[in-house]
Amino acid sequence: MTRIALGVEYNGTPFCGWQYQDHSPSVQEEVEKALSKVANHDVRVICAGRTDTGVHATEQVIHFDTEVERTDYQWVFGANANLPDSISLIWAKPVSDEFHARFSAIRRRYRYVIFNRKVRPALLSKRSVWEYRPLDETLMAKAAKFLEGEQDFSSYRALGCQAKSPIRTLNYLKVHRQDELVILDLEANAFLQHMVRNIAGVLMTIGAGEQPIEWANEILQFRDRTRGGVTAPPDGLYLTGVDYPDEFNIPKLSRMPVVC
Repeated sequence: MTRIALGVEYNGTPFCGWQYQDHSPSVQEEVEKALSKVANHDVRVICAGRTDTGVHATEQVIHFDTEVERTDYQWVFGANANLPDSISLIWAKPVSDEFHARFSAIRRRYRYVIFNRKVRPALLSKRSVWEYRPLDETLMAKAAKFLEGEQDFSSYRALGCQAKSPIRTLNYLKVHRQDELVILDLEANAFLQHMVRNIAGVLMTIGAGEQPIEWANEILQFRDRTRGGVTAPPDGLYLTGVDYPDEFNIPKLSRMPVVC
């Protein structure tokens, strides 16, 4: 058996999320169908991190095992020929049996894109989150500092989150403005369900002047999701990278949404 790792880019708008669901189309289902045609056998893939309905990825990492021999070119271009336009494999490579797309990952990065003006966007609809209230990105950046480091993110995860521990290490949370876009960049060892969207919801409320910057820390200390503010929409959320130990030689690409 050979283990193959791949990078996947997708627009999550048409899908119920990464994970296979009986009731609606998923990114996983489309990727597995395409790879199965290239392999000529059923393929089941493991991903670095499941994304929710409407969430995008500039580089999701997956792996699967196969007995057939194909070149990296054949895996990528053969699968892409059978994928919808909203999904594209961007690289493939054989890896050791010790590699695991999820459990071998040591860091994950997300970007949250907010389109900030009074009038709703057309070109960036479903690829950013529209916020009509003027946002002060300086206040948001100051509030973000409370959340960096190793923290109990119980207040910032979904009520239905199944992770065994709410403790995560947020390496950085940066906020900056680019014309009409307010952008949040986050890196952590791992993320909880809805964690980025809940953080974004709190920071947007602070940026709009409706709460002081200390509110971000107050919510953190509550360790209670019911007191955690609004969950921001998924449209502006992108999984932008996953890092692994150097021994696996996984491509390290700097990939950001084309909206930015």
